[in-house]
Amino acid sequence: MFLFTDKSPIVFQDNLPGEVDVAIIGGGVIGVTTAWFLAKRGRKVLLCDKGRISGEQSSRNWGWVRVNGRDSAETPIAVESLRLWEAFSKELGPDIGFERRGIVELAETDADMAFCERWMEIAKENRLDTKLLTPAEIGGVFPAAKGDWKGALMTPSDGRAEPFTAVPTIARAAHRLGVIIREACAVRCSDVQNGRATGIITEAGAVKAGAVLCAAGAWSNMFLGNLGVDLPQLTVRGAVVRTEPTGSVFEGAAGAKDIFIRRRKDGGYTVASGMTEHLLGPASLRHGPRFLPALKSASELSFAFGADPAQTAFPKQDWSGDEISPFEKTRVLNPAPSAKALRKIRAHLDERIPALRSAQFVESWAGMIDAMPDVVPVMDELADPKGLFIATGFSGHGFGIGPGAGSVMADMIDGRPSRFDLKRFRFTRFSDGSKMEPGPGL
Repeated sequence: MFLFTDKSPIVFQDNLPGEVDVAIIGGGVIGVTTAWFLAKRGRKVLLCDKGRISGEQSSRNWGWVRVNGRDSAETPIAVESLRLWEAFSKELGPDIGFERRGIVELAETDADMAFCERWMEIAKENRLDTKLLTPAEIGGVFPAAKGDWKGALMTPSDGRAEPFTAVPTIARAAHRLGVIIREACAVRCSDVQNGRATGIITEAGAVKAGAVLCAAGAWSNMFLGNLGVDLPQLTVRGAVVRTEPTGSVFEGAAGAKDIFIRRRKDGGYTVASGMTEHLLGPASLRHGPRFLPALKSASELSFAFGADPAQTAFPKQDWSGDEISPFEKTRVLNPAPSAKALRKIRAHLDERIPALRSAQFVESWAGMIDAMPDVVPVMDELADPKGLFIATGFSGHGFGIGPGAGSVMADMIDGRPSRFDLKRFRFTRFSDGSKMEPGPGL
Protein backbone atom coordinates (compact mmCIF):
# COMPACT_ATOMS: atom_id res chain seq x y z
CA MET A 1 0.00 0.00 0.00
CA PHE A 2 1.55 3.27 -1.13
CA LEU A 3 -1.25 5.75 -0.49
CA PHE A 4 -1.13 8.41 2.19
CA THR A 5 -4.23 8.58 4.38
CA ASP A 6 -5.14 10.32 7.62
CA LYS A 7 -3.83 7.18 9.35
CA SER A 8 -0.34 7.53 7.83
CA PRO A 9 2.45 8.39 10.30
CA ILE A 10 3.10 12.08 10.84
CA VAL A 11 6.67 12.79 9.76
CA PHE A 12 6.91 16.55 10.26
CA GLN A 13 5.75 18.07 13.54
CA ASP A 14 7.82 21.25 13.93
CA ASN A 15 6.77 23.85 16.47
CA LEU A 16 5.06 26.86 14.98
CA PRO A 17 7.22 29.99 14.94
CA GLY A 18 5.89 33.40 15.83
CA GLU A 19 6.85 34.93 12.50
CA VAL A 20 8.26 33.88 9.12
CA ASP A 21 9.06 35.49 5.81
CA VAL A 22 6.68 33.21 3.88
CA ALA A 23 3.85 30.92 5.00
CA ILE A 24 2.83 28.22 2.53
CA ILE A 25 -0.52 26.44 2.65
CA GLY A 26 -0.38 22.99 1.09
CA GLY A 27 2.30 20.30 1.09
CA GLY A 28 2.00 19.15 -2.52
CA VAL A 29 4.63 19.47 -5.21
CA ILE A 30 4.03 23.21 -5.75
CA GLY A 31 4.18 24.16 -2.07
CA VAL A 32 7.15 21.93 -1.32
CA THR A 33 9.28 23.06 -4.25
CA THR A 34 8.45 26.73 -3.64
CA ALA A 35 9.61 26.25 -0.05
CA TRP A 36 12.80 24.60 -1.30
CA PHE A 37 13.73 27.50 -3.59
CA LEU A 38 12.93 30.14 -0.98
CA ALA A 39 14.98 28.32 1.66
CA LYS A 40 17.91 28.13 -0.76
CA ARG A 41 17.83 31.93 -0.75
CA GLY A 42 17.88 32.12 3.02
CA ARG A 43 14.20 32.90 3.50
CA LYS A 44 12.45 31.71 6.65
CA VAL A 45 9.56 29.52 5.47
CA LEU A 46 6.70 27.73 7.20
CA LEU A 47 4.89 24.97 5.28
CA CYS A 48 1.61 23.68 6.72
CA ASP A 49 -0.57 20.84 5.49
CA LYS A 50 -3.89 19.85 7.00
CA GLY A 51 -3.04 16.20 6.38
CA ARG A 52 0.24 14.75 5.11
CA ILE A 53 2.95 16.02 2.81
CA SER A 54 2.01 14.90 -0.72
CA GLY A 55 -1.06 13.19 0.71
CA GLU A 56 -3.41 14.11 -2.10
CA GLN A 57 -2.96 14.62 -5.84
CA SER A 58 0.83 15.04 -5.74
CA SER A 59 1.15 11.36 -4.83
CA ARG A 60 -1.88 10.09 -6.77
CA ASN A 61 -1.03 11.26 -10.29
CA TRP A 62 0.40 9.31 -13.22
CA GLY A 63 4.04 10.27 -12.67
CA TRP A 64 4.51 11.82 -16.11
CA VAL A 65 7.15 14.56 -16.39
CA ARG A 66 6.37 15.96 -19.78
CA VAL A 67 6.69 18.82 -22.17
CA ASN A 68 4.97 16.79 -24.89
CA GLY A 69 1.64 18.33 -25.91
CA ARG A 70 1.47 21.04 -23.25
CA ASP A 71 -0.22 24.40 -23.51
CA SER A 72 2.11 26.83 -25.30
CA ALA A 73 2.36 29.10 -22.25
CA GLU A 74 3.21 26.17 -19.98
CA THR A 75 5.82 24.72 -22.30
CA PRO A 76 8.83 26.90 -21.34
CA ILE A 77 8.12 26.29 -17.64
CA ALA A 78 7.80 22.56 -18.32
CA VAL A 79 11.19 22.60 -20.06
CA GLU A 80 12.71 24.21 -16.97
CA SER A 81 10.90 21.69 -14.80
CA LEU A 82 12.52 18.78 -16.61
CA ARG A 83 15.91 20.29 -15.87
CA LEU A 84 14.97 20.74 -12.23
CA TRP A 85 13.66 17.17 -11.87
CA GLU A 86 16.99 15.96 -13.18
CA ALA A 87 18.84 18.22 -10.72
CA PHE A 88 16.72 16.96 -7.81
CA SER A 89 17.44 13.39 -8.86
CA LYS A 90 21.20 13.97 -8.91
CA GLU A 91 21.21 15.84 -5.60
CA LEU A 92 18.62 13.86 -3.62
CA GLY A 93 18.97 10.33 -4.95
CA PRO A 94 16.91 7.50 -6.40
CA ASP A 95 13.69 8.16 -4.44
CA ILE A 96 12.92 10.98 -6.89
CA GLY A 97 12.63 8.22 -9.48
CA PHE A 98 13.33 10.56 -12.38
CA GLU A 99 14.49 9.15 -15.69
CA ARG A 100 14.36 10.58 -19.20
CA ARG A 101 12.71 7.66 -20.97
CA GLY A 102 10.54 9.57 -23.40
CA ILE A 103 6.81 10.15 -23.75
CA VAL A 104 4.77 9.18 -26.78
CA GLU A 105 1.11 9.98 -27.41
CA LEU A 106 -0.56 8.16 -30.28
CA ALA A 107 -3.06 9.78 -32.64
CA GLU A 108 -6.04 7.71 -33.80
CA THR A 109 -8.14 10.31 -35.61
CA ASP A 110 -7.45 13.08 -38.10
CA ALA A 111 -8.23 15.61 -35.36
CA ASP A 112 -5.69 13.97 -33.06
CA MET A 113 -3.09 14.10 -35.79
CA ALA A 114 -3.88 17.72 -36.62
CA PHE A 115 -3.18 18.63 -32.98
CA CYS A 116 0.16 16.80 -33.15
CA GLU A 117 1.11 18.68 -36.30
CA ARG A 118 0.13 22.04 -34.80
CA TRP A 119 2.06 21.29 -31.64
CA MET A 120 5.26 20.76 -33.62
CA GLU A 121 5.37 24.55 -34.05
CA ILE A 122 5.53 24.91 -30.26
CA ALA A 123 8.24 22.27 -30.18
CA LYS A 124 10.27 24.18 -32.74
CA GLU A 125 9.87 27.47 -30.86
CA ASN A 126 11.24 25.79 -27.72
CA ARG A 127 13.97 23.85 -29.55
CA LEU A 128 12.67 20.49 -28.37
CA ASP A 129 13.62 17.06 -29.67
CA THR A 130 9.95 16.29 -30.33
CA LYS A 131 9.18 14.36 -33.48
CA LEU A 132 6.14 13.23 -35.42
CA LEU A 133 6.02 9.49 -35.90
CA THR A 134 4.47 7.83 -38.89
CA PRO A 135 2.36 4.68 -38.40
CA ALA A 136 5.33 2.62 -39.53
CA GLU A 137 7.65 4.35 -37.04
CA ILE A 138 5.23 3.68 -34.18
CA GLY A 139 5.87 -0.02 -34.71
CA GLY A 140 9.54 0.50 -34.00
CA VAL A 141 9.00 2.67 -30.91
CA PHE A 142 5.89 1.21 -29.25
CA PRO A 143 5.00 -2.04 -31.04
CA ALA A 144 2.79 -3.25 -28.17
CA ALA A 145 0.16 -0.58 -28.90
CA LYS A 146 -2.61 -1.95 -31.08
CA GLY A 147 -4.77 0.39 -33.13
CA ASP A 148 -5.27 2.08 -36.47
CA TRP A 149 -2.88 4.92 -35.69
CA LYS A 150 -2.55 8.02 -37.87
CA GLY A 151 0.76 8.88 -36.24
CA ALA A 152 2.16 10.02 -32.90
CA LEU A 153 3.83 12.88 -31.06
CA MET A 154 6.99 11.84 -29.21
CA THR A 155 9.46 13.76 -27.07
CA PRO A 156 12.43 11.48 -26.25
CA SER A 157 13.80 13.84 -23.57
CA ASP A 158 10.59 13.73 -21.51
CA GLY A 159 10.66 11.73 -18.33
CA ARG A 160 8.94 9.94 -15.52
CA ALA A 161 9.18 10.16 -11.72
CA GLU A 162 7.71 8.34 -8.71
CA PRO A 163 4.86 10.36 -7.13
CA PHE A 164 4.70 8.31 -3.92
CA THR A 165 8.31 9.11 -3.00
CA ALA A 166 9.43 12.17 -4.97
CA VAL A 167 7.69 15.01 -3.12
CA PRO A 168 8.34 13.61 0.39
CA THR A 169 12.02 13.32 -0.59
CA ILE A 170 12.13 16.99 -1.63
CA ALA A 171 10.27 17.93 1.56
CA ARG A 172 12.90 16.20 3.70
CA ALA A 173 15.61 18.08 1.82
CA ALA A 174 13.75 21.38 2.30
CA HIS A 175 13.46 20.58 5.99
CA ARG A 176 17.22 20.11 6.19
CA LEU A 177 17.57 23.56 4.63
CA GLY A 178 15.55 25.03 7.49
CA VAL A 179 11.96 24.97 6.20
CA ILE A 180 9.59 24.59 9.14
CA ILE A 181 7.06 21.88 8.27
CA ARG A 182 3.93 20.98 10.19
CA GLU A 183 1.66 18.15 9.06
CA ALA A 184 -1.86 17.60 10.43
CA CYS A 185 -2.07 21.36 10.93
CA ALA A 186 -4.86 23.02 9.00
CA VAL A 187 -4.58 26.66 8.06
CA ARG A 188 -8.04 27.95 8.81
CA CYS A 189 -7.65 31.34 7.16
CA SER A 190 -5.25 34.10 6.31
CA ASP A 191 -4.93 37.04 8.67
CA VAL A 192 -5.74 40.17 6.65
CA GLN A 193 -5.05 43.65 7.95
CA ASN A 194 -5.72 46.84 5.95
CA GLY A 195 -6.00 44.98 2.67
CA ARG A 196 -2.85 42.92 3.11
CA ALA A 197 -2.24 39.31 4.15
CA THR A 198 -0.12 39.53 7.27
CA GLY A 199 0.00 35.88 8.25
CA ILE A 200 -2.01 32.73 8.78
CA ILE A 201 -4.24 31.38 11.51
CA THR A 202 -3.84 27.64 12.00
CA GLU A 203 -5.63 25.23 14.28
CA ALA A 204 -2.48 25.34 16.44
CA GLY A 205 -2.16 29.12 16.54
CA ALA A 206 -1.36 32.21 14.51
CA VAL A 207 1.86 32.97 12.64
CA LYS A 208 2.84 36.34 11.17
CA ALA A 209 4.22 36.29 7.64
CA GLY A 210 5.47 38.76 5.10
CA ALA A 211 3.78 36.76 2.33
CA VAL A 212 1.28 33.89 2.14
CA LEU A 213 1.07 31.31 -0.65
CA CYS A 214 -2.09 29.28 -1.20
CA ALA A 215 -1.01 26.07 -2.94
CA ALA A 216 -3.86 23.99 -1.57
CA GLY A 217 -4.85 22.11 -4.72
CA ALA A 218 -8.47 21.02 -4.72
CA TRP A 219 -9.07 22.96 -1.49
CA SER A 220 -7.94 26.32 -2.83
CA ASN A 221 -11.35 27.64 -3.84
CA MET A 222 -12.75 26.85 -0.40
CA PHE A 223 -9.86 28.58 1.37
CA LEU A 224 -10.02 31.62 -0.89
CA GLY A 225 -13.82 31.74 -0.86
CA ASN A 226 -13.72 32.23 2.89
CA LEU A 227 -11.75 35.43 2.17
CA GLY A 228 -14.31 36.57 -0.38
CA VAL A 229 -12.08 35.64 -3.34
CA ASP A 230 -14.04 34.02 -6.17
CA LEU A 231 -11.86 31.34 -7.78
CA PRO A 232 -13.75 29.40 -10.51
CA GLN A 233 -12.17 26.05 -9.73
CA LEU A 234 -13.88 22.68 -9.81
CA THR A 235 -12.60 19.17 -9.25
CA VAL A 236 -12.67 15.98 -11.25
CA ARG A 237 -11.97 12.50 -9.94
CA GLY A 238 -9.40 10.41 -11.75
CA ALA A 239 -8.85 6.70 -11.13
CA VAL A 240 -5.41 5.07 -11.31
CA VAL A 241 -4.13 1.53 -10.86
CA ARG A 242 -0.74 -0.10 -10.61
CA THR A 243 0.11 -3.51 -11.96
CA GLU A 244 2.31 -6.22 -10.63
CA PRO A 245 5.87 -6.31 -12.03
CA THR A 246 5.67 -7.38 -15.64
CA GLY A 247 7.57 -7.44 -18.90
CA SER A 248 8.37 -4.12 -20.53
CA VAL A 249 6.22 -2.76 -23.34
CA PHE A 250 7.59 0.79 -23.12
CA GLU A 251 10.13 2.19 -20.67
CA GLY A 252 8.78 5.72 -20.55
CA ALA A 253 5.19 6.95 -20.51
CA ALA A 254 2.72 6.48 -23.32
CA GLY A 255 -0.83 7.36 -24.26
CA ALA A 256 -2.76 5.11 -26.62
CA LYS A 257 -5.94 7.16 -27.15
CA ASP A 258 -7.93 6.07 -24.07
CA ILE A 259 -5.27 4.33 -21.97
CA PHE A 260 -2.16 5.83 -20.42
CA ILE A 261 0.77 3.94 -18.93
CA ARG A 262 4.00 4.79 -17.14
CA ARG A 263 6.77 2.34 -16.36
CA ARG A 264 7.44 2.18 -12.63
CA LYS A 265 10.70 1.66 -10.77
CA ASP A 266 9.24 -1.53 -9.25
CA GLY A 267 8.85 -3.12 -12.69
CA GLY A 268 5.11 -2.63 -12.98
CA TYR A 269 3.03 0.03 -14.70
CA THR A 270 0.89 2.88 -13.46
CA VAL A 271 -2.22 2.80 -15.65
CA ALA A 272 -5.12 5.22 -16.16
CA SER A 273 -7.83 5.73 -18.74
CA GLY A 274 -8.85 9.09 -20.17
CA MET A 275 -12.00 8.98 -18.05
CA THR A 276 -12.53 11.57 -15.34
CA GLU A 277 -15.65 12.16 -13.27
CA HIS A 278 -17.12 15.35 -11.89
CA LEU A 279 -19.28 15.07 -8.80
CA LEU A 280 -22.15 17.48 -9.28
CA GLY A 281 -22.91 19.86 -6.45
CA PRO A 282 -23.62 23.52 -5.67
CA ALA A 283 -20.21 24.64 -6.94
CA SER A 284 -20.99 23.01 -10.31
CA LEU A 285 -23.96 25.34 -10.78
CA ARG A 286 -21.94 28.36 -9.80
CA HIS A 287 -18.85 27.77 -11.94
CA GLY A 288 -20.02 25.23 -14.51
CA PRO A 289 -20.90 27.68 -17.33
CA ARG A 290 -17.29 28.87 -17.48
CA PHE A 291 -16.17 25.30 -18.17
CA LEU A 292 -18.36 24.81 -21.26
CA PRO A 293 -15.60 25.63 -23.78
CA ALA A 294 -13.30 23.07 -22.15
CA LEU A 295 -16.00 20.39 -22.18
CA LYS A 296 -15.87 20.28 -25.98
CA SER A 297 -12.34 18.89 -25.85
CA ALA A 298 -12.71 16.74 -22.73
CA SER A 299 -11.78 13.20 -23.67
CA GLU A 300 -14.02 11.14 -21.38
CA LEU A 301 -15.67 13.29 -18.75
CA SER A 302 -18.69 11.85 -16.97
CA PHE A 303 -20.92 13.27 -14.27
CA ALA A 304 -22.33 11.80 -11.10
CA PHE A 305 -23.98 13.01 -7.92
CA GLY A 306 -21.82 12.68 -4.85
CA ALA A 307 -20.25 14.48 -1.95
CA ASP A 308 -16.98 16.32 -2.58
CA PRO A 309 -15.77 17.84 0.69
CA ALA A 310 -13.33 20.12 -1.16
CA GLN A 311 -16.10 22.01 -2.95
CA THR A 312 -17.71 25.03 -1.33
CA ALA A 313 -21.39 25.11 -0.65
CA PHE A 314 -23.59 27.83 -2.15
CA PRO A 315 -23.97 30.32 -0.69
CA LYS A 316 -20.43 30.26 0.60
CA GLN A 317 -19.71 29.40 4.20
CA ASP A 318 -17.75 31.67 6.49
CA TRP A 319 -15.59 30.74 9.43
CA SER A 320 -13.11 32.60 11.55
CA GLY A 321 -9.69 31.65 12.83
CA ASP A 322 -11.09 30.42 16.14
CA GLU A 323 -13.62 28.06 14.55
CA ILE A 324 -13.08 24.51 13.32
CA SER A 325 -12.76 24.68 9.55
CA PRO A 326 -13.71 22.18 6.83
CA PHE A 327 -10.00 21.42 6.43
CA GLU A 328 -9.90 19.76 9.83
CA LYS A 329 -12.86 17.54 8.98
CA THR A 330 -11.13 15.94 5.97
CA ARG A 331 -7.42 15.58 6.65
CA VAL A 332 -6.59 13.65 3.49
CA LEU A 333 -8.95 13.65 0.54
CA ASN A 334 -8.99 9.95 -0.28
CA PRO A 335 -11.83 9.24 -2.74
CA ALA A 336 -12.55 5.73 -3.86
CA PRO A 337 -12.19 5.02 -7.59
CA SER A 338 -15.51 4.24 -9.21
CA ALA A 339 -16.13 0.67 -10.33
CA LYS A 340 -16.98 2.02 -13.79
CA ALA A 341 -13.60 3.75 -14.09
CA LEU A 342 -11.73 0.61 -13.04
CA ARG A 343 -13.65 -1.50 -15.56
CA LYS A 344 -12.76 0.97 -18.30
CA ILE A 345 -9.08 0.91 -17.37
CA ARG A 346 -9.01 -2.88 -17.59
CA ALA A 347 -10.96 -3.01 -20.84
CA HIS A 348 -8.99 -0.26 -22.56
CA LEU A 349 -5.66 -1.70 -21.45
CA ASP A 350 -6.54 -5.18 -22.71
CA GLU A 351 -7.72 -3.76 -26.04
CA ARG A 352 -4.94 -1.24 -26.68
CA ILE A 353 -1.97 -3.06 -25.16
CA PRO A 354 -2.71 -6.80 -25.32
CA ALA A 355 0.77 -7.63 -24.03
CA LEU A 356 -0.40 -6.39 -20.61
CA ARG A 357 -3.60 -8.48 -20.46
CA SER A 358 -2.01 -10.88 -18.01
CA ALA A 359 -0.67 -8.10 -15.77
CA GLN A 360 -2.75 -8.13 -12.60
CA PHE A 361 -3.88 -4.91 -10.92
CA VAL A 362 -2.53 -4.95 -7.37
CA GLU A 363 -3.72 -1.54 -6.15
CA SER A 364 -6.16 1.13 -7.24
CA TRP A 365 -6.85 4.64 -6.03
CA ALA A 366 -8.36 7.97 -7.05
CA GLY A 367 -7.46 11.61 -6.68
CA MET A 368 -9.37 14.87 -6.94
CA ILE A 369 -7.84 17.05 -9.65
CA ASP A 370 -8.09 20.82 -9.29
CA ALA A 371 -9.34 22.06 -12.67
CA MET A 372 -9.71 25.51 -14.19
CA PRO A 373 -12.04 26.57 -17.02
CA ASP A 374 -9.15 26.99 -19.47
CA VAL A 375 -7.17 23.97 -18.18
CA VAL A 376 -4.15 26.04 -17.11
CA PRO A 377 -3.29 27.14 -13.56
CA VAL A 378 -3.40 30.40 -11.68
CA MET A 379 0.03 31.65 -10.62
CA ASP A 380 -0.36 35.18 -9.37
CA GLU A 381 -0.48 37.63 -6.49
CA LEU A 382 -3.90 38.95 -5.60
CA ALA A 383 -4.56 42.68 -5.72
CA ASP A 384 -6.80 42.36 -2.67
CA PRO A 385 -5.47 41.28 -0.30
CA LYS A 386 -1.93 42.08 -1.32
CA GLY A 387 0.71 39.65 -0.18
CA LEU A 388 -1.53 36.64 -0.84
CA PHE A 389 -0.20 34.52 -3.70
CA ILE A 390 -2.01 31.69 -5.50
CA ALA A 391 -0.63 28.63 -7.28
CA THR A 392 -3.48 26.25 -8.02
CA GLY A 393 -5.67 24.78 -10.74
CA PHE A 394 -2.97 22.81 -12.52
CA SER A 395 -5.72 20.66 -14.06
CA GLY A 396 -3.93 17.32 -13.84
CA HIS A 397 -0.63 18.71 -15.15
CA GLY A 398 0.89 19.84 -11.85
CA PHE A 399 3.25 17.03 -10.89
CA GLY A 400 5.47 17.23 -13.94
CA ILE A 401 5.58 21.02 -14.07
CA GLY A 402 5.78 21.31 -10.27
CA PRO A 403 9.44 22.26 -9.77
CA GLY A 404 9.24 24.84 -12.55
CA ALA A 405 6.07 26.29 -11.04
CA GLY A 406 7.76 26.31 -7.62
CA SER A 407 10.63 28.36 -9.02
CA VAL A 408 8.14 30.75 -10.65
CA MET A 409 6.33 31.28 -7.34
CA ALA A 410 9.57 31.73 -5.38
CA ASP A 411 10.63 34.47 -7.81
CA MET A 412 7.21 36.10 -7.63
CA ILE A 413 7.13 36.09 -3.84
CA ASP A 414 10.66 37.51 -3.75
CA GLY A 415 9.71 40.26 -6.17
CA ARG A 416 12.11 39.06 -8.84
CA PRO A 417 11.27 39.51 -12.52
CA SER A 418 10.03 36.28 -14.05
CA ARG A 419 11.96 34.48 -16.75
CA PHE A 420 8.62 33.44 -18.27
CA ASP A 421 5.58 35.12 -19.75
CA LEU A 422 2.97 34.61 -17.03
CA LYS A 423 0.11 36.58 -18.57
CA ARG A 424 -1.91 33.43 -19.29
CA PHE A 425 -1.80 32.45 -15.62
CA ARG A 426 -3.07 35.72 -14.12
CA PHE A 427 -6.00 35.57 -11.71
CA THR A 428 -7.81 38.51 -13.32
CA ARG A 429 -8.44 36.60 -16.56
CA PHE A 430 -11.67 35.37 -15.00
CA SER A 431 -13.00 38.88 -14.37
CA ASP A 432 -11.51 41.12 -17.07
CA GLY A 433 -13.66 39.88 -19.93
CA SER A 434 -11.04 37.54 -21.36
CA LYS A 435 -12.34 34.74 -23.54
CA MET A 436 -11.68 31.30 -22.10
CA GLU A 437 -9.32 29.52 -24.48
CA PRO A 438 -8.84 25.97 -23.16
CA GLY A 439 -5.44 24.40 -23.47
CA PRO A 440 -4.94 20.67 -24.08
CA GLY A 441 -7.40 18.74 -21.90
CA LEU A 442 -6.94 16.50 -18.90
